[in-house]
Amino acid sequence: MRSMRLLPLALLVLLFVLPLYANGSYVYYFPLVMRSGDPNPEPNPEPNPEPNPEPNPEPNPDPNPEPNPNPNPNPDPNPNPDPSPNPNPEPIIQSYRVNAPYFATANLADKFPELAIFWFGQVERSRNYADVRIGYSDTQLYVYVAVFDRRLWYKATPTREDLTNWDALTLYLDTGSAQHRFVSQLSDHEEEVANRVPYQAAYRAEGSTWQAANTPFTTFAAWRGEGLNDERDDRGWAMTFEIPFSSLGLSQRPADATRWLMALRLDDRDDSAGTAIAPQIWPPEWQQADPATWGLLHFGLPSYAPPAASNPQTFMLRHRLNGLTVPDVAVGGGAVCGEGLDFWTEWGSATGGAGGGDFNIQNQSDIADWPCFSKYYVTFPLNSLPAGRVVVDAKLVLHHFGNSQPEDAIPSLIQVFSVDDAWQEQTLTWNNAPLARENVGAAWVPVLQQTAAWPGIPREFNVSRAVAAAYAAGTPLRLALYSADDAYHSGKHFVSSDTGDWNEVGRPTLVVRLGTP
Repeated sequence: MRSMRLLPLALLVLLFVLPLYANGSYVYYFPLVMRSGDPNPEPNPEPNPEPNPEPNPEPNPDPNPEPNPNPNPNPDPNPNPDPSPNPNPEPIIQSYRVNAPYFATANLADKFPELAIFWFGQVERSRNYADVRIGYSDTQLYVYVAVFDRRLWYKATPTREDLTNWDALTLYLDTGSAQHRFVSQLSDHEEEVANRVPYQAAYRAEGSTWQAANTPFTTFAAWRGEGLNDERDDRGWAMTFEIPFSSLGLSQRPADATRWLMALRLDDRDDSAGTAIAPQIWPPEWQQADPATWGLLHFGLPSYAPPAASNPQTFMLRHRLNGLTVPDVAVGGGAVCGEGLDFWTEWGSATGGAGGGDFNIQNQSDIADWPCFSKYYVTFPLNSLPAGRVVVDAKLVLHHFGNSQPEDAIPSLIQVFSVDDAWQEQTLTWNNAPLARENVGAAWVPVLQQTAAWPGIPREFNVSRAVAAAYAAGTPLRLALYSADDAYHSGKHFVSSDTGDWNEVGRPTLVVRLGTP
């Protein structure tokens, strides 16, 4: 990933086919993610097999003061050679958890569309939203954050103390033995990309204070828009963190099922005066001194080991089947990329996805195209299932009938997330939609070269872990689906609960097997 430069007109015609319904003219820069290797790799259908603050001065007051460090939950195995020992003591229950996938590669950017993804923030004139992708290799932790931001500001000659007075990201890690803080500010020119040292800083917690540290790490900055440090509207920026495990005192990568604590802070500047804008935080209630408010970083993808059970019985849950109501809705730009909406005042708060017979799931690495991004939410009530059983396994079945620009599309790894908060189909928007509690599964969705015959092609997602948790808690199963896609034209189209009765088989379906303990 490198700083954005203007494209020659000929390349613009070749590379930017997808229409963006922008208001007025727009300047294009090189895509945000550069990587080696095949641009259209054949995906492995099972990419990672599941075995079943230094205070912030002036303009941006910090609502999350930072005293004291602390530790972290939950193991899941995965076969890793000679990993470092798990440093974690007894677990703390976290409200937000991300399961980071492992890749045996030297260049994690090549696995961009397979990284775990989660999100926070909102899309408004003076509030930013962020997609976070994360994964790890034998040598490093890789975190990529794409920020939807209307105005881009940075300081050409920053000091360590004022990095967060501009557009900047801070990554907090608690490894169980130490707390680390990595700060990185946006920057512009190629020489600044080649020498990011002035735009980043590391700290280590010592008691209740942060001390400057020389912990080695690498960052890359990129942006898309009209220009930096001016009053014109832009689209956003991105930051990559590469944290070597050796910098954190490890001789090798963390063992599978190692649990660290993690948090992110997104600082925003929108004018030359530095008008105060509250930072966006993940998790939203994060306080450094309270371990229970941190997010959980779990090394390895989740698995589900069913308890011993006999007499398995299969149950099918679907909208209008046996009187069941299964609400679902997509938020974001949809197949029309938010056409007709002002991207900074209307897009994030737009409703209107309810009642449609289909939906779109879409993402990509070019932050300029965020008005096209779309997520999907669905809720399955579980109270029709008999009580006193155990979940043997469960799958979500969606019917796929098409995708964006088939001649240019490539397969997508669509990820499934559990969601805690209830929502209403008629009022759900990108900005008020619940955050992901945990990434619980994923499945590759291939490209359809032409629209499939109804009801579409069934695509299955293993959601056993999420169903078992909801069933045990006596709550509905609330899910979100999104992707970490890289390529343009990544949108995949599915049948929704609101399709007509003629296509009832195509409605999202939850298939659960329950056994007797």
